[in-house]
Amino acid sequence: MKKTATRLADGRELIYYDARDDAVRDAVDQRPLDPIATRSEIRHDRLLGDRVAIASHRQARTYHPPADECPLCPSREGRHSEIPASDYDVVVFENRFPSLAGDSGRCEVVCFTSDHDASFADLDVEQAALVLDAWTDRTAELAQHPAVEQVFCFENRGKEIGVTLGHPHGQIYGYPFVTPRTRLMLRSLDEHRVATGRNLFDDVVADELADGRRVVLDGEHWVAFVPYAAHWPYEVHLYPKRRVPDLPALDDAARTEFPQMYLELLKRFDRIFGEGEPPTPYISAWHQAPYHMTDRGEFALHLELFTIRRTSGKLKFLAGSESGMNVFINDVPPEAAAERLREVASK
Repeated sequence: MKKTATRLADGRELIYYDARDDAVRDAVDQRPLDPIATRSEIRHDRLLGDRVAIASHRQARTYHPPADECPLCPSREGRHSEIPASDYDVVVFENRFPSLAGDSGRCEVVCFTSDHDASFADLDVEQAALVLDAWTDRTAELAQHPAVEQVFCFENRGKEIGVTLGHPHGQIYGYPFVTPRTRLMLRSLDEHRVATGRNLFDDVVADELADGRRVVLDGEHWVAFVPYAAHWPYEVHLYPKRRVPDLPALDDAARTEFPQMYLELLKRFDRIFGEGEPPTPYISAWHQAPYHMTDRGEFALHLELFTIRRTSGKLKFLAGSESGMNVFINDVPPEAAAERLREVASK
């Protein structure tokens, strides 16, 4: 992998990740952009103990532009985008409309490919491995950011999820605090260790492998399963079999196997609802250990992949119980979801 860092016209950082060592990235951003000015603010909810990002400038972000005006495609003659080069493999750049900025953290955009009409599932193994390299590099770099406590790499896919740009891309958030979801995991981790003396993540993975009913893919270095208490209609958790706290800690064997496993999962997600259905909307979310845990090695890196589509033409809405009280009601039994995901193996 070759990494080339540069700056956009308004001062934001942009990084090219290339598979070829001889790639030259010297294109200059020709746009007349003003210096970026954000008004991100983190507010603390005293009742719930969590935090809310107030970012009014995001109201002006680009919203469903036509394909020939996509800001994530390479620049062309007469049309300049967020990427000055005329082609690219993988690109990461600071979000122009960030939810978090400055002392409030950092937000980055990850473009998985220059092909506007592709999806992550369309990538070949080498390209998917390059995206993994980019996620890993950014996780390591953001660990040095003074305002960042936890790094979150994720992809929102589909208009139903709220995606406003159709180009295949994801995001990386550098939070200045430990997120509420991670705090819940850490609490359960501590309680389990006190009660049993064992690691909760290890026991969850071992129990799923022993049960087998919810296992979707079982590789040499990774296992994918529908969790026992899945919140979403179709939800899969992907764990490395050797516990590590974050992406930079993965060994070469796990890094080599990941693209095949992940691409297979994404292809199966697109087959859940049968032929002729539109692409399955999903959220793909990496969970990594916060930087200042007492023992980061106790946390287990894992990816959670889920869709809000519960059946053909119908979505799972977060209504009263879910939104009002955070009590999820799942219409699809996890064992049935796992069976369906095994049935739709790619040919």
